[in-house]
Amino acid sequence: MKRLKIAIIGQGRSGRDIHGAYLKKEENVYFEVAAVVEADELRRLRAEQEYPGCMGHADYRELFVRTDIDLVVNASYSEQHYSITKDLLEHHFNVLVEKPFARNYYECCDLINTAKKCGVTLAVFQQTFFAPYYLEAKEIADSGKIGEIKQVSVRFNNLARRWDWQTLQKKMGGGAYNTGPHPIGIALAFLGFDDRIQVAFSKLDLALTSGDGEDYAKMILTAPGRPVVDVEINSTDAFSDYNIKIQGSMGTYQCTAQGYKMKYLVKGENQNRPVIEESLKDEEGFPIYCQEDLKTHQEEGSFSGTAFDAGTKGLYENLYEALTKGTPLAVTCAHAAKIIQVIECAHAQNPLEVKY
Repeated sequence: MKRLKIAIIGQGRSGRDIHGAYLKKEENVYFEVAAVVEADELRRLRAEQEYPGCMGHADYRELFVRTDIDLVVNASYSEQHYSITKDLLEHHFNVLVEKPFARNYYECCDLINTAKKCGVTLAVFQQTFFAPYYLEAKEIADSGKIGEIKQVSVRFNNLARRWDWQTLQKKMGGGAYNTGPHPIGIALAFLGFDDRIQVAFSKLDLALTSGDGEDYAKMILTAPGRPVVDVEINSTDAFSDYNIKIQGSMGTYQCTAQGYKMKYLVKGENQNRPVIEESLKDEEGFPIYCQEDLKTHQEEGSFSGTAFDAGTKGLYENLYEALTKGTPLAVTCAHAAKIIQVIECAHAQNPLEVKY
């Protein structure tokens, strides 16, 4: 098996602690890190020690003279994703760009068209689509086990505050761009990435953040004939007990990244009840509430692996197959562009004051 040579742009929390962490594992038999681009000299020198045979570069344009790079991972600052990715594509590099894909839908489409014109592969690092908890939730929803899906709620909430660059609008910070691609991507998947999806409601607000980017984001997404999807990215929720909740006509499924529980009815096990138009009463004529003990089933279990390990592994393995065998990408750039389209719409509906 041929190992493809990778260049990583950036040695921050994503470039080093997510991409680099996976690429250094023994289970990675597909890629080797041949180059690291990092302006910070200490980080650059450390990378040369951590990745055997790796060459450090201070500027990504130094890669343009190299002919041995099979894939460039663009883990630069969010606001640089579009410009750097486009430059790489035009120099005929295959690119895996971190989320957020770009600032707006136009930039996403421009990158997609540039990759097509230049005959190279473009992928977006949306590894949550390979996370065990998402895959299980989607399988349950599609199976019909809990009936027709009426509502899906996606929560990426906690009680926390930030004061780094990802709180600044000028750096494409804020919860929607920073964390949002994961829950919004999940939401769109449950809506089938329908072209008719609308942002029926959205609210962006500031609570605990030190910057001017939102740390409260709420979105209600709809499409004809599809369930309602409720998305939250919220830094003020101390008691969020799920990441995904699916409410169907026959029951409910709920999960975190660690495990799931489900309570549901089985068709035919509970006798149909005819409608009674008169007020309900007991044998002595006293009023009673309309209630019964339904026969239900319950299941629960745990997941092995998270978006950061199993998800990263799955995305990289799929990308390797795409680069070496032409296998279609499981996470398409068109789907990643729709995620940005939702974020762009939410920002248009909720313009925030730029303070920095």
